[in-house]
Amino acid sequence: MPRAQGLPENFRWSSSGPLISPQQDGSNSVSVKDPSVVQDENGKWHVFMTTADTSGDWSLAHTSFTDWSQAATAPQTHLETASDIGPGYRAAPHAFYFAPKDEWYLVYQTGLPSYSTTRNINDPTSWSAPRNFQDQVPDIVRQNMGNGAWLDYWVICDENKCYLFSADDNGHLYRAETTVADFPNGFGNTQIVLQDPDRNRLFEGEAVYRVKDTNTYLLIMEAIGSGDRRYYRSFTAEGLTGRWQPLADTESHPFARSSNVTFPGGAWTQDISHGELIRTGNDQSMTLDPCHLQLLYQGMDPSAGGDYPQLPWRLGLAENTTSC
Repeated sequence: MPRAQGLPENFRWSSSGPLISPQQDGSNSVSVKDPSVVQDENGKWHVFMTTADTSGDWSLAHTSFTDWSQAATAPQTHLETASDIGPGYRAAPHAFYFAPKDEWYLVYQTGLPSYSTTRNINDPTSWSAPRNFQDQVPDIVRQNMGNGAWLDYWVICDENKCYLFSADDNGHLYRAETTVADFPNGFGNTQIVLQDPDRNRLFEGEAVYRVKDTNTYLLIMEAIGSGDRRYYRSFTAEGLTGRWQPLADTESHPFARSSNVTFPGGAWTQDISHGELIRTGNDQSMTLDPCHLQLLYQGMDPSAGGDYPQLPWRLGLAENTTSC
């Protein structure tokens, strides 16, 4: 990948220890995972995350703070009880500010791609009841997901269109589209835009970003590697409808994997799993600074085992140390 496009060819990271863990607040949470992170106009960080409890139920939570040193102790609000988002299966949040309508959006999965809105991201009680971008699984997804599931929805817009990316745990990346004027309505034309015959190599947790001051877009997508450990592959495209080309996309040459992440405080995870890169802004363009890449991700104690909903995921922050 030419450096003129703003991204390095190789990635190395330095990670914190666990910054955000389940709080003992009576919710019986065993994990926090799938983080989405945005910064508001006053510089406050907002982290949205999936929580799992001892019954295996999934829901959403929010926390906010002005400095990452406060992340561990910042109060967490469970959105199913605090807002109109309500109870039921909710997972994998993605938050952003949609500037054309002056609204914050929280995208998440309920079995379908759902969203809630608010005018005030500082008030976690203000999120609206779930609505759907698409009310049924598109035929192309149903025909290709096999034993997987349609999940992990991501919205990104350019000047004219908004795109809804999704995965299926079966080696496919999908993209639907609508116009900026019609958003959040009108998503259609769902198609496969990237696939791998090995479902584990293109699994889930995709995120798409515009590289600042370019028309280059970065896709990161989670894979399951050797020892069933999670890591991130990466791809780039020119424009959101461009063809995705490999960047750092193998276990030996990953975007983010335990092999290219150092832990100054001690290695606490062998998984670099479902997370988000920190953006330069908070709007629908999903723009990032390639010279200051930070990844908020989920990891866990390597000795942990058991059913997936009971794994003790925690959130850590890794910073890219590769020269820009």
